[in-house]
Amino acid sequence: MDGGGAASQETTAASGGATVGVRIHHSRRLPDFLQSVNLKYVKLGYHYLISNLLTLCLVPLMVIIIVEASQMNPNDVRQLWLHLQYNLVSVIICSAFLVFGSTVYIMTRPRPVYLVDYSCYRPPDSLKAPFDRFMEHSRLQGDFDESSLEFQRKILERSGLGDETYVPEAMHFIPPRPSMQAAREEAEQVMFGALDNLFANSNVKPKEIGFWL
Repeated sequence: MDGGGAASQETTAASGGATVGVRIHHSRRLPDFLQSVNLKYVKLGYHYLISNLLTLCLVPLMVIIIVEASQMNPNDVRQLWLHLQYNLVSVIICSAFLVFGSTVYIMTRPRPVYLVDYSCYRPPDSLKAPFDRFMEHSRLQGDFDESSLEFQRKILERSGLGDETYVPEAMHFIPPRPSMQAAREEAEQVMFGALDNLFANSNVKPKEIGFWL
């Protein structure tokens, strides 16, 4: 068997003076997880490279400038000063280059992200759906037979949901009343409830938020 999970077998049989050869080839190819891991590191390296591209380009330039400056004597420094003093065009070009480079660096550098606070929305107690109540509602709907109810019971037991589980208000009716309006109300209740709690705990004003997750 080779690295790709392929195996071959050859069988020879003799019958009546004739020889018959049969070749059996089995091929089982498993997904190359090593390649996916390598691609993950390639993507991570590419992200770091693009994020720090300007810094990597400035490092060789700074090294060259430092090396050249270390080899200059006082007379060279005096000549350079006189050259800059009587050549305003060179001074303006160098100053513009420094300002442009600083602006590009500030605009393109990765910005730090800080976790100020977080908030989890907790619905009111009226939306709780204990295990027994959920099974009773499923039984009263009349749409499930005993095998389906037993299957629901096993799913609830193995999913880890307890009596503190909440369900949308539309699921508390018999039969349930799902609608687009109920879905909008549920989304607004969850999103704005979490945001109001977050603003109250962190003293952050809504207008200071650029985007939220």
